[in-house]
Amino acid sequence: MGVVTPPKQDRSRATRRKLLESAVACLAERGWSGSTVSVVAEHAGVSRGAAQHHFPTREDLFTAAVEYVAEERSTALRGLNPQGRAEAVAALVDLYTGPLFRAALHLWVAASNEPQLGGRVVDLEARVGRETHRIAVGLLGADESVPGVREVVQGLLDMARGLGLANLLTDDAARRRRVIAEWTAIVDRALTPSR
Repeated sequence: MGVVTPPKQDRSRATRRKLLESAVACLAERGWSGSTVSVVAEHAGVSRGAAQHHFPTREDLFTAAVEYVAEERSTALRGLNPQGRAEAVAALVDLYTGPLFRAALHLWVAASNEPQLGGRVVDLEARVGRETHRIAVGLLGADESVPGVREVVQGLLDMARGLGLANLLTDDAARRRRVIAEWTAIVDRALTPSR
């Protein structure tokens, strides 16, 4: 019996996924300027030609990486199963302190200077932002028909993003825990109906 090799289409999908994962890792580790197609291909363990077969330009590669990051972030959001609001707040903050957020941040910075990337990133982030908000509403059990509730949820997400930005420079877990505890109390007061 010979060795069974996966069909060409499966290998192609696997190569594409490796390139996307490597693009995200390179962005998180090296930033935009240090993340070329060659660097990503080397990181992925594939030839530059194979990388260009899947992604003819750097913008194509990193736009696909943006979409990959967005889908991974959405998958992570949908996979959250917190028990109560305190866990929901902490889980939402955790999404902004990991490597996916770090990679997304590098893409935002690059998009602000690269017109070919800018429009693609803005559209994608708007979609991810809407989905994040919708999922946060569900996780928190928020009723957006109540005045101010939408803004509280958005304020929580903005605060989580800010903590994610701060985490890029220093890991201040103790301060982050205190901020999360205070925001949990704010969210709980805002979302608990008055009796």
